[in-house]
Amino acid sequence: MARIAGVDLPNKHVVIALTYIYGIGKSSAQKICEKAKIKPEAMINDLTQEEQAQLRAIVDSEYKVEGHLRSEIGLNIKRLMDIGCYRGLRHRKGLPVRGQRTRTNARTRKGKKKTVANKKKAV
Repeated sequence: MARIAGVDLPNKHVVIALTYIYGIGKSSAQKICEKAKIKPEAMINDLTQEEQAQLRAIVDSEYKVEGHLRSEIGLNIKRLMDIGCYRGLRHRKGLPVRGQRTRTNARTRKGKKKTVANKKKAV
């Protein structure tokens, strides 16, 4: 089992296994394989120590992944909230940030539904 950027990669094709690292998607994984001159359909456990070291070096030098990326994203959101811009206010209130509607279908950001009782009508 290969360990790159603090993540244990499963025994799958190299392209798929690299996507288990936060910050690396399918296209980035294919570019990494090209630079390392490794076949994308090779299995992780079949790689030699040199090839694993080569992948590790490329990911460490050219990509911002895992902890560094998470902290940078967190700092960017904190900056938006500190300057009080519209996007920062939406983050602070826990509402959708990118213009989605909130009357319906904002459950991911707003959380579980909170039912509000009706007022009883006077007879």
